[in-house]
Amino acid sequence: MMTKQIAQIQKNLPPRGGALVAGPVSRRYLTGFESSDGLLFISPGNAVFLTDSRYIEAARAEINTCPVEELSDAAKQLRALCREQRVKRLFVETRRTTLDEVLRLRRQLPGVYIETRNSCVDNALRALRLRKTPEEADCIRRAQGIAERAFAHILGEIKPGMTEREIALELDYAMLRCGAQALSFETIAVAGENGSKPHGVPGERKIQAGDLLTLDFGAVVEGWHSDMTRTIAIGEPGEEQKKIYGIVLEAQLAALDMLGPGVACSEIDKCARDVIANAGYGEHFRHGTGHGVGLEIHEAPNLSRKSKDVLAPGMVVTVEPGIYLPGNCGVRIEDMALITETGYENLTRAGKTLVVID
Repeated sequence: MMTKQIAQIQKNLPPRGGALVAGPVSRRYLTGFESSDGLLFISPGNAVFLTDSRYIEAARAEINTCPVEELSDAAKQLRALCREQRVKRLFVETRRTTLDEVLRLRRQLPGVYIETRNSCVDNALRALRLRKTPEEADCIRRAQGIAERAFAHILGEIKPGMTEREIALELDYAMLRCGAQALSFETIAVAGENGSKPHGVPGERKIQAGDLLTLDFGAVVEGWHSDMTRTIAIGEPGEEQKKIYGIVLEAQLAALDMLGPGVACSEIDKCARDVIANAGYGEHFRHGTGHGVGLEIHEAPNLSRKSKDVLAPGMVVTVEPGIYLPGNCGVRIEDMALITETGYENLTRAGKTLVVID
């Protein structure tokens, strides 16, 4: 029995059309099987997963939604599948397929047009992944719970004199110890002047009294990611530090209050941006207000000025405004929310009162 996800792609295929899914995230989404190698061939009446000898036993044991074949000669096997399924137009994931791979397919599959424009594969996958099922949302919720337990742990470990890198490593270890199968991304732990870089890399800088420390991190459960950011103070914060923290928190709470089905993502971004701009720090908010989270840490929808997305039940998004003062400090506060039929569920339970570590 095909998954509803595969069935949706089949529904979108034109007559004599087929789809080739090679991206590891999409393969996992459609089959439930994780591997570093494989191809999923989909035609209107069939789907076949091909993988090499390293994974064939596990794939046959885990995949019950379509036949599994050992991948030995990709060109020969794809030609046979196209011939058997009468496929003359093969759609690929345009966001995951390189030009080299497209040219190779064109050489390997004479008589089959490799479609790289307006791919129905991309469109179907985007539509499907935008809205999480209750089971998928629960995995994200569990991943967030792990991240928050790790955050509670790290608050008791941080001391002046520790380096950014030491803090990041301890936070990573705590997430893994709490049950994370992987980390959502490379943990950000940046202090003082390094905090003005939204995606700064933890280094050997030692934290000290007077610093603001920004922690951006997440855990993975069954392939589903979480994402959160908190900014804390080392020692009593200065007046401007308290001021910009309050502004960012006000912007975040205002944007969160707007979340709900039917709300344009660009309007949520504008809401957060207006709060910061009206406080005189508009030029120091240098990124979008948020993004979707799921099998990838950044996916649709996008909460930004130019976004055309509109929120709908089942979407999971972050809300993460920030203020970044070059050479001085930065503040970002990020929650992750699940859009519901009537509003939203904040998946992030950690408090947002500025934490001060002596």
